[in-house]
Amino acid sequence: LECDLALSLVGQPLVRQQLMKGLQQFLHSPSPAKPLVLSFHGSTGTGKTFVSSMLVRHLFQGGLGSPYVHHFSPVVHFPHAEHIEQYKESLKRWIQGNLTSCGRSAFLFDEMDKMHPGLIDVIMPFLGPSWVVYGTNYRKAIFIFISNAGGEQINEMTLDLWRAHRDREEISLQDAESAISKAVFENPQSGFWKSGIINEHLIDFVVPFLPLKRHHVKQCVVNELVQQGLEVRQDVVQEVADSIPYFPEEEKIFSSTGCKTVASRISFFF
Repeated sequence: LECDLALSLVGQPLVRQQLMKGLQQFLHSPSPAKPLVLSFHGSTGTGKTFVSSMLVRHLFQGGLGSPYVHHFSPVVHFPHAEHIEQYKESLKRWIQGNLTSCGRSAFLFDEMDKMHPGLIDVIMPFLGPSWVVYGTNYRKAIFIFISNAGGEQINEMTLDLWRAHRDREEISLQDAESAISKAVFENPQSGFWKSGIINEHLIDFVVPFLPLKRHHVKQCVVNELVQQGLEVRQDVVQEVADSIPYFPEEEKIFSSTGCKTVASRISFFF
């Protein structure tokens, strides 16, 4: 996984550092103190879904298709605010049932910024350091929360650094965590609003994804061409990178969509 992240994940020094640290500590322990809880934050196309699927691919045979990997989307699984009590009950039962059949399960919660406030708290008992909940030892489970929330603040922070002629490698985790906290955990629209998960400090690692610059996008194009078995042509790399919108309006430093649309754009230029 470490090698794969180094080769395939573009422009995310903090992600590699945080993820490997968290996973190594957790997986090397024969009896972890609590489940591993990760929270990924950043704007569209910066690699949150890419990294979570890479992680489960290395940990579970079959990756996202494994019967021990469970993926939740608020738009698909919890669309109606008026059914929140019903969703709470079925979510609790689903997690409990799957942890009973395999304690080493992974649960991915996509688009946490669209999750109904209060819903996620139903899984709190599964995230803490107790030995057993509902008759099940669940401390070897992995929970990953994925959210665009905090992306704007992370982008602003990275932009300020660029304007001060400093490198993105200089961004510290503390800087990023403070920006994310304000945007995510103190926001009434967020799925984490007034959440016991935050108040009880049950998230082990907040993982910030930084905005990507033009040379990062070019690297994504190269990676995608290789993956599709196509010739790496510099004219194609340049044209795809140039076709993507960048912000802010004046300087055009960071890709507005990260690397999200790279794969679909290649066919227009190849």
